[in-house]
Amino acid sequence: MNGRQDLPAGSSGVGPSNTDAQSFGPSIWVDADACQKVIKVILFRAAERTGVAVILVANQPLTVPRIASLRVLQVSQGFDVADNEIVRRVTAGDLVITADIPLAAEVIAKGGNAVNPRGERYSPDTILGLLNLRDFTDTARAAQVCLPINPATGDPGGHRSSCPRSRITAPHCAGRPSACSQAPKNSWRTSSSRPR
Repeated sequence: MNGRQDLPAGSSGVGPSNTDAQSFGPSIWVDADACQKVIKVILFRAAERTGVAVILVANQPLTVPRIASLRVLQVSQGFDVADNEIVRRVTAGDLVITADIPLAAEVIAKGGNAVNPRGERYSPDTILGLLNLRDFTDTARAAQVCLPINPATGDPGGHRSSCPRSRITAPHCAGRPSACSQAPKNSWRTSSSRPR
């Protein structure tokens, strides 16, 4: 597929568009490739009950119920293509549901609102710190450094170490104890934190 395709509700991601006109009032944009099904169902119900425009943006075909205010925008495959399309189309006052922190930052910069799939709001006051934390953890992961993580959320900054010595294994160490610079050799074989 080349380019974008706006699809009516009830479609499976194939067919011509009949929803090219922009809706009036705030819309809810969903980064649908990574959005869990349970969140989509909640959004479908909200679209049906309130009539608010809900647009699911994905690079794969989606099957959605036939609801007048629900649309699927299928974009071509590629890195950040769906995110770029959301940023291009979002307007001030729109809501974007995404777990992608850089996307949320761009939406906020355009005057939109962003929440993660758990309903936690990204704000202009917190987004820079979240971007910095994301970059820091990406750098640490690339360097294969064990960081403390919060066991409840999986986020860095917890009270226990994520290396095998603390019995909590970080995702980048799981099954690869040699990746952890603090791990004793073959610690996963005798530890209760052994990958399953």
